[in-house]
Amino acid sequence: MTNVTEKMGQMAGDKMAQVAIDLTNPTTAIGAAFYGLITFVAAWLIGRAVNLAIHRYLDRVARAGADPTGIRFLAKLARLAIYIFAFVSYARVVPAFDKVGTSLLAGVGVASVVIGLAAQSTLGNLIAGISLILYRPFKTGDRVQVSVPTGQETGVVISIDLGYTVLRTADQRLLVIPNSNIASQASVNLSLTPPRTPCGVCLYIASGSDAARARQILLELAKAHQKIAQVDGCYVTRVTGRGVILTLAAACAEAGDAPGVKSDLLEEAKKQFDAAGIRLV
Repeated sequence: MTNVTEKMGQMAGDKMAQVAIDLTNPTTAIGAAFYGLITFVAAWLIGRAVNLAIHRYLDRVARAGADPTGIRFLAKLARLAIYIFAFVSYARVVPAFDKVGTSLLAGVGVASVVIGLAAQSTLGNLIAGISLILYRPFKTGDRVQVSVPTGQETGVVISIDLGYTVLRTADQRLLVIPNSNIASQASVNLSLTPPRTPCGVCLYIASGSDAARARQILLELAKAHQKIAQVDGCYVTRVTGRGVILTLAAACAEAGDAPGVKSDLLEEAKKQFDAAGIRLV
């Protein structure tokens, strides 16, 4: 009975030793899986540590008033590099990958072309994202006007990722734009535009008068005024039985110029309206 127990114990010990040997042997299936698990966990832990360190640094940067956009982008790039390095290291440790690579060596030319074509857009977005970080046409938090399939859109930059730039519009829609698209188009950074003061006027055009001619006169006056920096248009903002209200949308570069500009517009508009036979209510 004692001999049987000893033999069973010895067999169990041999199995455990064999399992331990298989775990440390990358040529076996269990060994390859074990090394894969270790590599993945190590990459995740290193990426997590890098992410935490960068977030702590970003907190200090934010308190100092610096721009964190580039650091966020580099953090994502660093985590991607960590996973790529982990996969390459794992492939070098496991011999099975060498065998697969040798068997597929004859088709590497075709495979490289296919992979290159498939990854062209992804790599283009990555490189475009790096250029956005280097040239800095805008940063996180800036209000930007861009062209998208729906037309001109304006939104606040939420993030610049490895492949896409995300903007949030005033009505809370998210615009996800490929970096290559936004890097190759002319965008307007409204956050860098100096603040301007509205100096438009509203005039009540009597029924029967030529409202189109009145609009033309107001626009010409606004565009000719030296202290008006921006003219957005002249719009019908109200229609009644007595006529229509025309609102001239314009802005001055200096806040102190607005009262004088409004006075000039009203005075000159009254003169030209009288000459054109346009009556005011």
